[in-house]
Amino acid sequence: MKKIVIFIVKLYRATFSAFLPVQCRFYPTCSEYMIEAVEKKGVWRGTLLGLKRILKCNPLFPGGYDPVP
Repeated sequence: MKKIVIFIVKLYRATFSAFLPVQCRFYPTCSEYMIEAVEKKGVWRGTLLGLKRILKCNPLFPGGYDPVP
């Protein structure tokens, strides 16, 4: 299951993300964060952490360095 989720994120990065301007407010990027979270925390918890991070990607949050806990 981990490999499937990571494949989907990498597929997103290679297709949709390649055509969008770079505008990530965080380091690591949200897609890198999602992959790392899934690898470290497992599919369910990692996906939830990644989704939470994506929701923080807006002007209400300062951005910056935000590692996977």
